[in-house]
Amino acid sequence: MFEQTFKNIDDILHKDAGCGSELDYVEQTSWVLFLKYLDDLEKDKQTAAELSGKSYSKIIDEEFQWNKWAVPKLENGKIDHNALTGDDLADFVNIKLFPYLKKFKANADNANTIEYKVSVQLSPSPQLLPYMS
Repeated sequence: MFEQTFKNIDDILHKDAGCGSELDYVEQTSWVLFLKYLDDLEKDKQTAAELSGKSYSKIIDEEFQWNKWAVPKLENGKIDHNALTGDDLADFVNIKLFPYLKKFKANADNANTIEYKVSVQLSPSPQLLPYMS
């Protein structure tokens, strides 16, 4: 399952972005996977809370949630093909999303919290998607 996904990413980046090898974009691919994992973690925590009759407040504001910027959907549930792409997407991630996530460390109660771990993952400052502009 994942092997084909990575091959598809590899093919697109080689053709569209002009990358010479996987080393040209391994950091960017890692960040995309990390951000998707973070979104899935939030969904799992929300589901667990609901199943136990508790409420859950997501740690990521709605504007920065995966389904709002990476794969936004229309009201009918279909993917919004007018979503951010290219330079606009890279600017959103680099200028808005990463700085937002880096602030989590200041709000973390201790080093064992997800907020702290998210902000530590962002040191030093990453740059996502520079090849996709």
